[in-house]
Amino acid sequence: MDGAAGSGESPAQQALQSLSRRLRVQEEEMELVKAALAEALRLLRLQTPPTPLQGTVLPAPMRDSLVTPPGLPPTCSPSLVSRGTQTELDTEPQVTGPPGLSNGPRAPQEGSEEPGGTQFEGGGSSSSGTGSPGPPGVLKPLQPPQRADTPRRNSSSSSSPSERPRQKLSRKAASSANLLLRSGSMESRWGKDPLSSPGGPGSRRSNYNLEGISVKMFLRGRPITMYIPSGIRSLEELPIGPPPETLSLDWVYGYRGRDSRSNLFVLRSGEVVYFIACVVVLYRPGGGPGGPGGGGQRHYRGHSDCVRCLAVHPDGVRVASGQTAGVDKDGKPLQPVVHVWDSETLLKLQEIGLGAFERGVGALAFSVVDQGAFLCVVDDSNEHMLSVWDCSRGTKLAEIKSTNDSVLAVGFSPRDSSCIVTSGKSHVHFWNWSGGSGVPGNGTLTRKQGVFGKYKKPKFIPCFVFLSDGDILTGDSEGNILTWGRSLSDSKTPGRGGAKETYGIVAQAHAHEGSIFALCLLRDGTVLSGGGRDRRLVQWGPGLVALQEAEIPEHFGAVRAIAEGPGSELLVGTTKNALLRGDLAQGFSPVIQGHTDELWGLCTHPSQNRFLTCGHDRQLCLWDGEGHALAWSIDLKETGLCADFHPSGAVVAVGLNTGRWLVLDTETREIMSDITDGNEQLSVVRYSPDGMYLAIGSHDNMIYIYSISSDGAKSSRFGRCVGHSSFITHLDWSKDGNFIMSNSGDYEILYWDVAAGCKLLRNRYESRDREWATYTCVLGFHVYVPVRARQGAEPHLRGPWQPRDQRPVHARRLAPHLAGRQGRQHLPVARAGRRRRGVGACHAFANPVPVPRLLPRRLTAARQRRPASARFPTPPAAPRTWGRAFPRLRDIPKRAFPRKGRTNSAHTVQIRWPSRAAPAWAPTPADC
Repeated sequence: MDGAAGSGESPAQQALQSLSRRLRVQEEEMELVKAALAEALRLLRLQTPPTPLQGTVLPAPMRDSLVTPPGLPPTCSPSLVSRGTQTELDTEPQVTGPPGLSNGPRAPQEGSEEPGGTQFEGGGSSSSGTGSPGPPGVLKPLQPPQRADTPRRNSSSSSSPSERPRQKLSRKAASSANLLLRSGSMESRWGKDPLSSPGGPGSRRSNYNLEGISVKMFLRGRPITMYIPSGIRSLEELPIGPPPETLSLDWVYGYRGRDSRSNLFVLRSGEVVYFIACVVVLYRPGGGPGGPGGGGQRHYRGHSDCVRCLAVHPDGVRVASGQTAGVDKDGKPLQPVVHVWDSETLLKLQEIGLGAFERGVGALAFSVVDQGAFLCVVDDSNEHMLSVWDCSRGTKLAEIKSTNDSVLAVGFSPRDSSCIVTSGKSHVHFWNWSGGSGVPGNGTLTRKQGVFGKYKKPKFIPCFVFLSDGDILTGDSEGNILTWGRSLSDSKTPGRGGAKETYGIVAQAHAHEGSIFALCLLRDGTVLSGGGRDRRLVQWGPGLVALQEAEIPEHFGAVRAIAEGPGSELLVGTTKNALLRGDLAQGFSPVIQGHTDELWGLCTHPSQNRFLTCGHDRQLCLWDGEGHALAWSIDLKETGLCADFHPSGAVVAVGLNTGRWLVLDTETREIMSDITDGNEQLSVVRYSPDGMYLAIGSHDNMIYIYSISSDGAKSSRFGRCVGHSSFITHLDWSKDGNFIMSNSGDYEILYWDVAAGCKLLRNRYESRDREWATYTCVLGFHVYVPVRARQGAEPHLRGPWQPRDQRPVHARRLAPHLAGRQGRQHLPVARAGRRRRGVGACHAFANPVPVPRLLPRRLTAARQRRPASARFPTPPAAPRTWGRAFPRLRDIPKRAFPRKGRTNSAHTVQIRWPSRAAPAWAPTPADC
């Protein structure tokens, strides 16, 4: 019949019909299997006797094997601590399974290690009968007695036709049960929940989690079991409450000069204001205790995301700062906003434009002639909306689309508040603004585009400055300074929407080789220009006549911003994130320095107030925590990802992204060792507390152990720790220097006996009371907290400190806690300083630049005498919510991604607490 039906059909149709018939047959067979298995399980529940362990007298050898080894709780049998995978689960309610399955404890697996320390090979279970003695300390699963009359498939014994279907169902039920039993190992591999049965000898995990022995948490859906130390009887008895210490931001290293403009100003008090990440820094050159009039740093921390621009009010006290868009901890977008705040009290006075801007705020400017009554804002939307706001009321007076090209600078004319100038990519625009009698929204803005005429039109005009006579000087990407003169336009043909007056080019001077990034009008009427490619500072007199010049050293980078200090002193911000101070005659010296790319390696000196950093900018930097200065830096030629000091402090080990690791002398900077282990990047290096060993965690899933000489200069391979199934992320040494605890990228927790030859400890229960020299591993009972959306945070801490992605640095593992915030971006590494007097928190941002720093070991008497209100500024009124990673790609602002050719920046923040006693007012997470 099939051949007749298919004679008139194509081969494809015939094949399709054949597959359809086979599919129907298979579906019918599956339904039969399901029904048979359900019936078999029902019958087995009715016929199977009670568990043999209940009320059964075991033979003498078996009773002896049940003796609990020393050190285990009375309720914990030896089989409960047999080592499985890192996805051990709690025991589920057991149901009686088919023959061959046992509800009793499982036999140890091949190579498993019992609490007594004996290791068994070859499967871990004996083939002898129930009464046969097994290996000491092993509790074997009890098998139900076999029925003598169980029908066999090839048996010649006669059976009635009514019994044959029952025999067939029993065979199918047993086969299905064995398949479900074998699937346990696959589920363990993928982190799924097991069946209710603990599994047979082939399973690689233990499902036991007795009360008071272990706790379990889930990380990205994967369960992780951690054993509770014997000294803790109940989790409810653990002390709760914030620690007695208080956190305060002490110093911020770095300056965001790589990708921002007009970000350096001098206030009336003499403090220099600039920004990095979401912190606005007020720095007084000269050092000394912090605070107004005493030097050091103060910080405005009212922003919830990265600050992108600054403007200083004509009174020299009020400051406006604009931030980018972001997301909060629930994934909801945070709108860009402008804060107007008092630089003396650090109090926020006005919040302008919440919900009115897109992506971020790109440029700001206060009006001048009317004492700063108005604020001009340009956002980062596609149309770069230009708006004018009333500073006192926070209301918008006028708004217009400026251009689709980038806008890099904006400013009010110092002689007329109705004249606004913007410049950027291939344009200079002159705007006339009518305020509409102060009525919100009734103001109008009209534009007149600058015409270059016979002069070459540049690609970019990054900066401009107003002269005292009303003319405008612009600096462009061709290295030219153009003078724009003001004249009345033809009233008969003003053009559609044209300004009342217009500007035209009246003079040109070639000032620099390459782009001009900054122009500054000095108090004596001269103009100072800063070049990009040639790194020169040139002072210009009337008629653009060069008076004198100076060159910035190459390792500091090009000029990004210029500010005039007291007397003849100048402050210069550079593209390599350095802040220089000096004058044209004597030259310049750095007062603030920082890394220029992402920062990943951080370690603190064991005895001195120093710390070392490395990152993607290939620089290895040693910092002086007392003087807040860079001690030295060298070029590694490769990306540095991790570092650690030898306990003596004489040498430091640095891991690179190519598998190489170096040992350098901290005084001479000489490379003592240069060794390569594999071709994958190194994620962690750690010296043992006694300095005899060096452990190196790699992305090839191995930990390399080296023997180190007494002075730390020589090393030799001791062994390898092999057993992780993913790359190494963290490791810690025990206090005696014999054991290692390590974490991996797939959330494993493994323990290693280094002294015994880098042996993997399969009995993790025995390590519950081991004391560790450091706690940098993010998985373990010492950091047992509910983890959400963790993305590989790297807390390198010498104590119970836990940094979290998009979160503050916590001084406790349980709420309530204290938190210090420096930004909303990923926090790769943090370290506690000497004697735990401070925490250095290092950030990696999409655009800013940070570097690490440790605090002084003690506070000066002057700082201790200051009242709490002076040490801790009054926090913003609005509470602060913490953010996390962007949830969806379409929610990420375009400005969050660096453009082609740009590199990310990293920066480090130093935090310290004044004393162990709580002050009269202590900061909360909302204040930080």
